[in-house]
Amino acid sequence: MHFDQRTQQALREVGLETDDLRAASEAVVEAVEADARALEDFFDEYDTVYSDMDMAHSSAEFPEHAVEHLDLMTHADEMRGWLRFDTWGAYVENGRLLPDDSVELTLGPTINDRVRFAPDRETLR
Repeated sequence: MHFDQRTQQALREVGLETDDLRAASEAVVEAVEADARALEDFFDEYDTVYSDMDMAHSSAEFPEHAVEHLDLMTHADEMRGWLRFDTWGAYVENGRLLPDDSVELTLGPTINDRVRFAPDRETLR
């Protein structure tokens, strides 16, 4: 179970039993795994994506990126991995699908920001 001890205790105090906690924990794990697959599928689908990332070497409002792959691993409610573009890459932590056919990832060192990616610039406007 991935709930910490305090969370487990609080959930028990509001009436959840151990089986309920286990079921909720498994549902979270399944949701994180499904989101990771969907995020990887998003980057597999497009050879090129656009982002709202501030880039020192680009004057574009929404820079273009040639995608190699997104490789994610999950553990309980955590999602981590590596997003590889044609000439560079970034550590990824967490991510989510957005309803407008875009995704948002937290990119680690050197970027240190939440970044939206979309198949076209119009989606990011």
